[in-house]
Order: sequence, then structure tokens, then C-alpha cells
Amino acid sequence: MNESIQFGSRTIDFRLEYSDRKSLGITVTPELEVLVRAPFGATIEKIKEKIIKKAPWILKQQSFFFSFHPKVLQRKYISGETHLYFGKQYRLQISIDKEESVKLRGKFIEVITFDKTRAKDLLNDWYLQHAQTKFYLIAAPLIDKFKKYKVMPSSIVLQDMPTRWGSCTPKGKIILNPELIKAPKGCIEYVIIHELCHLIHLDHTQKFFDLQTKEMKDWEKWKMKLEKLLA
Repeated sequence: MNESIQFGSRTIDFRLEYSDRKSLGITVTPELEVLVRAPFGATIEKIKEKIIKKAPWILKQQSFFFSFHPKVLQRKYISGETHLYFGKQYRLQISIDKEESVKLRGKFIEVITFDKTRAKDLLNDWYLQHAQTKFYLIAAPLIDKFKKYKVMPSSIVLQDMPTRWGSCTPKGKIILNPELIKAPKGCIEYVIIHELCHLIHLDHTQKFFDLQTKEMKDWEKWKMKLEKLLA
């Protein structure tokens, strides 16, 4: 059932499930949903009391996950518009010709097409191709570093994810958002390391953050850059 509590000026919505357990369990998902599992017989009043006590932690978790939510900008895909690649700004330059191509030329991303309405698709395909190549090159040495923990991803795949930069499945598959190709290398390394840490610690426990800090001491800097750059 769906319920909510008021914490100061914030409303926290949560989904309540009853199960055969002894204590209350609260989970915040990467999609910012709050799942509460309560023992049979627990009253809604007592449940809400406990959730209010945990409200600062819930909001902190939601804020953390929100930083992984890509911000979708409305683009017109016309000449002069700026687009990011590896953390740098480039101006889009669209030219008409029979042969189609996309190339970096100085401070420009040059799109050549026989129809200007195709610029968006051509540019997105170019981003995807570069993401496929660059992500694997960046990931390879990081994966080697994590072999000391006796873990290795089963695969690395690219997938459009409107609410996440990356994810890790229980079977060890790491999924990366192709939009990351627009961020600096350090941001991409941060997301990959974050997901590699999940091969060892599934949840965002203190042990998870300790491991992440051990493998990337300045991860918070790159996390902030990712938030600001693509916001």
C-alpha cells in the first residue's frame, strides 16, 4: 500500500509491505522510491514514527541517487548549438552533401548530411560509437585493479537509462549510460568504479564507500563535476 509522511516541508512517499519479519526495514531505490517492509501486526502509527526518525537518512539517500540521474536537455540540432564530448564544449556545424559523416574539427563537431533533419540521429550514432570504444578502453585497467578482490564483471553493456548513469545486475553485468561520453574521463572512471564496487558490496553501506574511496580517493570531486556538467 502507498503511504506518506511529512518531514518539515518535505513529503516522503513510501510503499508499505508487511512480511514475516521482526523489525522494520527501509530501502531507497536508485529510482528514488522508498520501500518499507514491516512486521505483521505493526501499526501504521508506529511505522510512521520510525520512518520520521529515519527521514534524514532517506532524504540523503534520495539526494545521492538523484546525482546519478542524467538531466535531459532539449536540443535543436542546428549549427552554432553547443554539444559536449569528453567534458569539452564543441559547436555543431551542419553542412549539406551527399556523403554523410560526423567528425571533430577543432572546436566544432561537423555533421555532413543530405538532410538537416537527420543531424540528431547522425550525432547520436556518433556518440554511441565513441562510447562503445572509449568506455571499454577506460574500463579495462579498472577491471584489472579489481581482480585483487576476486571479482570481475560478466560483461559491460551500453543502455539508455533516463534515471541512471550506471547500474550493476546481481549476475555481475555492468550497464553504462551512453550519455556518459559527454563527461570528462574522470567522471566515466568514477561511474565504472562505483559499479565495480557493487560487485563486492551490493548496497551503499559504509564498507561500500570505504572501498570506493580506497580505489578512487577523489571520487567526490568527479561526482560533483558529473552533476554540474550535465545538469
